[in-house]
Amino acid sequence: MTLAGADLGELLDLLAVQRAGLALLLAAVGLPVIGVVIVGLDIMPVRFAMMHVALLGIAVGLLTGLDPMLCALVACALAGAGVAPLARTPDGLSGAMGLLMSLAIAAALLLLAVSGVNASGAFALLWGSILSVGVADLVVLGALAVVVPGLFWWRRREIGLLLYDRELAEVSGVPVRALTAALLVLVAVAVAGAIKLTGALLVDALTLLPALAARRLGGSLKSITLWAVGIGVVVNLTGFVLALWLDWPPGPVLVLTAGAVVLAVHLIPERRISSWRPTSSESLPSSH
Repeated sequence: MTLAGADLGELLDLLAVQRAGLALLLAAVGLPVIGVVIVGLDIMPVRFAMMHVALLGIAVGLLTGLDPMLCALVACALAGAGVAPLARTPDGLSGAMGLLMSLAIAAALLLLAVSGVNASGAFALLWGSILSVGVADLVVLGALAVVVPGLFWWRRREIGLLLYDRELAEVSGVPVRALTAALLVLVAVAVAGAIKLTGALLVDALTLLPALAARRLGGSLKSITLWAVGIGVVVNLTGFVLALWLDWPPGPVLVLTAGAVVLAVHLIPERRISSWRPTSSESLPSSH
């Protein structure tokens, strides 16, 4: 679908554009909260591994004739649950993610090669296809927009303790393993759900970058989460409208818009009072 030469008002009347805008709005509610989890648990490698797992799921979908995005969601959810027992430390999880990433991409490439399936459909999702968002994609993003904030509100004390200090959470009676597993599954599904919007290579624009900016602005887990959602809404809608106006690919524009916000926020002098995350020099008596 080409947007060149069309008036912005006319573009906004198109169903595909309206669906894309709604998808970005829903994504701005749930995915930045996932970014808060990624930053809080210090599990940056997870998103890279899940991008590769999603590609493997897409390859399976193309081979079997099933919905590729549904297969990607299932594959990521299973992978997230599978690595949860290894998430006792960030280092342990990082090693597992490296192995998972390598195996998933190798399996995807081998599957596409030996099956003779046209790989263009799979690799197109590396760059995103936001104007092809369908009802099923909106359902997934809508579910994430409800489930992720809902879980945060329902288990806000336990999640706050877990993101603050794992050992303190354990001695406080928080079901650390089960909660970590649930959060990892949500992270995995969120990454898969965002792929069509920005592409696997640019999914950070919807998840991690709003959380990085929010961490600078918020002084508590609640305020950081609210800031992340607010920044996500502004970035997604502004970046999308700007991309339509300039007739540029939405994915890169969203990343650059989110990146500009992060850089602008980091120009603000850092607070003297630390946020909910302890600094490296702090120690908690309960964690020893």
